[in-house]
Amino acid sequence: MTELLLIVPPGLDGERADKVVSHLADVPRSTARAIFDAGDACVAGESIRPSQRLLGGDEVVVRIPERVNTLEPDPTVPFDAVYEDAHLVVVDKPIGVVVHPTSDRSSGTLVHGLIAEYPDIVGIGQEGRWGIVHRLDRDTSGLLVIARTQEGYEGLTSMMRERSVTRRYLAVVGGRFDSTTGTIDAPLARDPSNPTRMRVDRAGRPSRTSYRRLATWEGRDASLVSVGLETGRTHQIRVHMRSIDHPIIGDRAYGKAGTVGDPGRPWLHARQLSFPHPVSGKLIDIVSGLPEDLSDSLSVLGGPDSGALEDIDGRAL
Repeated sequence: MTELLLIVPPGLDGERADKVVSHLADVPRSTARAIFDAGDACVAGESIRPSQRLLGGDEVVVRIPERVNTLEPDPTVPFDAVYEDAHLVVVDKPIGVVVHPTSDRSSGTLVHGLIAEYPDIVGIGQEGRWGIVHRLDRDTSGLLVIARTQEGYEGLTSMMRERSVTRRYLAVVGGRFDSTTGTIDAPLARDPSNPTRMRVDRAGRPSRTSYRRLATWEGRDASLVSVGLETGRTHQIRVHMRSIDHPIIGDRAYGKAGTVGDPGRPWLHARQLSFPHPVSGKLIDIVSGLPEDLSDSLSVLGGPDSGALEDIDGRAL
């Protein structure tokens, strides 16, 4: 058994206990219910019911049974390995691929594909998320680094915490910018009315996003931006850009869908990963080309009225 202390955040105030435990302990709802059935979820030393409503700040102690790896390798999951060595692999993830199993997705994830190609990652990191040190949304394309050894995993997770991994994205957003660069410093938390979504919340976790305008389509009221992450919260770029009235084109949840250039998904691509190798210290710097749907979207938008279709380093898209 693994014992965890879970502190209910303000964003989950008033939610059912089984839902809170499932979210905070990152276990399927069925596993959470089994924990309650066994009397292994307690507040102030007393077992609680799965339907009990919890308050922000409540301390919940749960005992989680050890789980056996039951993931089946799936060589049909699409991804491209763009760099690999004994300690890590950098992959280019296509849209439509969920990174790891969730309560709603138990097969066909990137992890299922990774363990088919790199069986040595089983046992590295969190159970069911073997090798994963950061994530992309299902409909965000681009680069992810995966650990293949425990040494690589510990080094990469440490660098993520210390913000020494450069992660740059490209996005097309609604509206035009008055300034070339900017930083959004706004804490994020789960939306209590819809826990699958995030929102800016003073009680949330610190979150910082920087951006640089690359090009603008005056007639389309749209801009191409390069975005950098200083933190890595769920849906961070999407929520932050919406918070400054520049929602991402094609984003049905937070953004601006149905406009000219809408690729049918959020116009967001993990363009660049740059970091010192966690073992050798060698600089790893990888750039991902645009997938076809985003290239087609730029063609539909046409030539920009200002700026150019190139990255901050002058590299053509």
